[in-house]
Amino acid sequence: MTSVSEPLRVDKWLWAARFTKTRALAAEAVGGGRVTVNGVKAKPAKMVKPGDELALSLGPVKVEVIVRDTSGRRGPAKEAVLLYDETPESLARREAYAAQRRSEPRPVVREGSGARPTKRDRRRYEAERQERRGA
Repeated sequence: MTSVSEPLRVDKWLWAARFTKTRALAAEAVGGGRVTVNGVKAKPAKMVKPGDELALSLGPVKVEVIVRDTSGRRGPAKEAVLLYDETPESLARREAYAAQRRSEPRPVVREGSGARPTKRDRRRYEAERQERRGA
């Protein structure tokens, strides 16, 4: 990955660091107020440089990172993680959320073949629905 180490648009940096899949999604996240740079809500054109602190709400957990480097090119994930350092508090929050998700029961999967219902299935369903309504 070519190291630019000069200011770069925050939406482009989020895309290069693989926090979002597209630049459009990155710009939408920044424009929607889900990204702060050094504690201030940013616009997509806000320039970030090494040393800046970013707080991202791109999911159920808030991620806080410190920009280590900038790159205008989206490379492999192994190189993308070299662009930032995640704070220990943020890492602990993400791990706690992951542990909570693992402990929750999984949703019940609907039984059946998974194929489209037949005419007979539809008639059974309609009959059961009519019984529930009391008609």
